[in-house]
Amino acid sequence: MALVGITLIQGGEELLADRAISNALAQSNGATITHLSADTLELGQITDALAPSLFGDARVVVIKEIQDLASELGDEISEYIENPDEGVHLVLWHKGGVKGKALLEKIKKVKPTLIAAEAIKKESDKADFVRAEFARLGRKVSGGAVTAIVGALGSDMRELSGVCSQLASDVAAGATITEEDVAKFQQGRIETTGFDVADAVLEGKTDLALVTLRQALETGVDPVMIISALAGSLRALAKVSGANRGSKSFELAASLGLSPWQIDKARRQLTGWSPATLAGAVVVLAQADADIKGAASDPIYALERTVISISRSRSHS
Repeated sequence: MALVGITLIQGGEELLADRAISNALAQSNGATITHLSADTLELGQITDALAPSLFGDARVVVIKEIQDLASELGDEISEYIENPDEGVHLVLWHKGGVKGKALLEKIKKVKPTLIAAEAIKKESDKADFVRAEFARLGRKVSGGAVTAIVGALGSDMRELSGVCSQLASDVAAGATITEEDVAKFQQGRIETTGFDVADAVLEGKTDLALVTLRQALETGVDPVMIISALAGSLRALAKVSGANRGSKSFELAASLGLSPWQIDKARRQLTGWSPATLAGAVVVLAQADADIKGAASDPIYALERTVISISRSRSHS
């Protein structure tokens, strides 16, 4: 039997919210799953999704970012929770803040299962998170390694989680992950500056992209490798842009030929990109590839021009 009732996830940390949703879906036991998001919903869609099933099938309905729902859409949820369907598990995510507070209070009155997904800001809480990640992965980690990870990578919870997973994979099974292991990992990151350039470019950070580009070239990174990193990152964006937004990254990994963390990263980077600007970036990159391989008299200048052109084509609106 699938889990039923109402689950309310509250807080702005997307990683924790996504995990809570994944846990709910893991208990669905073959139930029909419907994903809805506030930014694409139209009047009546919530009511339709929650309407009694003709065959009494178990269902899970996930509605994300309910703080952004228009009032009439929020009313559809309010009406449902007054008379919920016994075969439905309704999962709601509210990112916090004052928006949608009235709806939030109505939901809380029906005593849902509450799951906190608050953003983790304190260094001590981030350290606790890292320790919990390694425990979840069945690995031991030293205090120095935890401090080093948080100090170097503590600004993004997904990146913290990804680093823990990578270290757990890289370090021999049964061994305690140490500060030295973290240092080796960090050195590997430094040596992959081609991808650092690509990240800055795709995020529209032109100044940072140029600085990172110069650092990469000064440390001996071949311009061809930088073009290759950019091409790989653009391909990932193109693949993910055409994928179902409601599907989890681990569900898409096999079909897209990407790791879950690469899909999560591409989804974040897609903000500001459209099919037209992505296509334009591919054209610019193809010319840069030809320039760097001999068509241009100054390949470094051609590379800088490419970095500027692609990063500025990303919309910041």
